[in-house]
Amino acid sequence: MTTKRSSVDAMARPGDPNGGVRAAERRGYAVPKEQHGRRGPEGPRDVATGGGTALAERRGGRLRQRIGTTLDLIRANPTGRVTLKIFISVTGAIVVTVGIALIPLPGPGWLLVIAGLGIWAVEFHWARRLLGFTRRHVHAWTRWVASRSLPVRLVLGSVGLVFVATVVWLSLKYSLGIDLVARLLHYLATH
Repeated sequence: MTTKRSSVDAMARPGDPNGGVRAAERRGYAVPKEQHGRRGPEGPRDVATGGGTALAERRGGRLRQRIGTTLDLIRANPTGRVTLKIFISVTGAIVVTVGIALIPLPGPGWLLVIAGLGIWAVEFHWARRLLGFTRRHVHAWTRWVASRSLPVRLVLGSVGLVFVATVVWLSLKYSLGIDLVARLLHYLATH
């Protein structure tokens, strides 16, 4: 004798990490097996207590889990998979292009390029690897600079400031026609 599931059982329960996956399977969509019972390095996650993590980490974990479940549901549908790839491709390309355009200008050029890589990393393995490579090297550089003495850090900071000032000066001179050095020298000579 077969019994029907009640409407409460058919819906995803609040706080259930695999509710979206089960709902997609009931609709007939194929969901990758690694989505069942996601485990972190510390073992199975306890949704009710957050696995003993800090409150901010729990909230971030729940949001990340919801986003992951939503992306899994979209990827489970062939049309959704293609649409998601196109959307991620176009959005990432726009952000990376704007970032590359802003690199020589003062502003967050490299930050936007890295953000665009992060967008692409949602869907593309090569972008995930490139983002990991970038992250490792930035962390290694930061650790190396932090391990140096104060005079070395001051020299590195000064070189960085000179580089940024040169980029700003060249950008203003060749893109807007404003030569700050000539104006400064003229001001000093007349006053």
